Amino acid sequence: MFKTINGALNNSIKFRGLVKQLVSRDIKLKYRRSILGYLWSVLNPLFTMLVLTIVFSNFFKFNIKNFPVYLLSGQIIFNVFSISTSSTCFTIIENGALLKKTYVPKYLFIFSKVTSCFIEYLFSLIALFFVMLLTKSKFSFYNLLFIIPSIEIYIFSIGMGLFLSQANVFFRDVNYLYSVFLTALNYLTPIFYPIEILPDAVRNIVVKFNPLYIFVDVFRSCIYSGVMPDWHEVLSGMAWACGAFVFGALLFKKNQHKFILYI
Repeated sequence: MFKTINGALNNSIKFRGLVKQLVSRDIKLKYRRSILGYLWSVLNPLFTMLVLTIVFSNFFKFNIKNFPVYLLSGQIIFNVFSISTSSTCFTIIENGALLKKTYVPKYLFIFSKVTSCFIEYLFSLIALFFVMLLTKSKFSFYNLLFIIPSIEIYIFSIGMGLFLSQANVFFRDVNYLYSVFLTALNYLTPIFYPIEILPDAVRNIVVKFNPLYIFVDVFRSCIYSGVMPDWHEVLSGMAWACGAFVFGALLFKKNQHKFILYI
């Protein structure tokens, strides 16, 4: 396994020019012919937060202090995961023509796709910063620890992307099944509601078996509460991230030689 990781790192360095081009292409294509361009990376989370804040603050009456920051801090973590992993499903298939013509490490396409989404996530942090200023949130040193859950969600997304991309080569229904899974995961992650409203049995399942809850909760500890995150959660999040990465990498490596037969 360590030999495989070392080889992957060496290839990433060797093909770093290609990775940069792929990341740049993904970002440019998304905002092609858009007047505001990259500014949408900041405006999208702001508009979504505004709509959801109006809905949940006035109709559902969740008693959450500083709801805009609570909502946005959960939303941007979930979004970077859902968008990046969803976009990896067809990555191998879309680049089939290139893979047939020349040798390129196939995992680089997944890595570049997740990286481009992560760059947009960094832009969305600007929107979160402005919301914190407008709502007069308290800033502290612990805000800087947001990098911990950010790295964890990045590694976790790459692992899931590796798994989904190789699975979708053989079973094209994976993409549609995954969209249903994401919808369920969205409601089972306390993004716009407090976790306390869930029944005890459901809450225990979410806390123990939903890694998105862990990433969101650690991120909120740093940004929303401005306190030291629970290190048990930090370690649990890293275990989920590394576990997903290893699982996805092993399956991808095992099946990648068959891709050419299906694309």
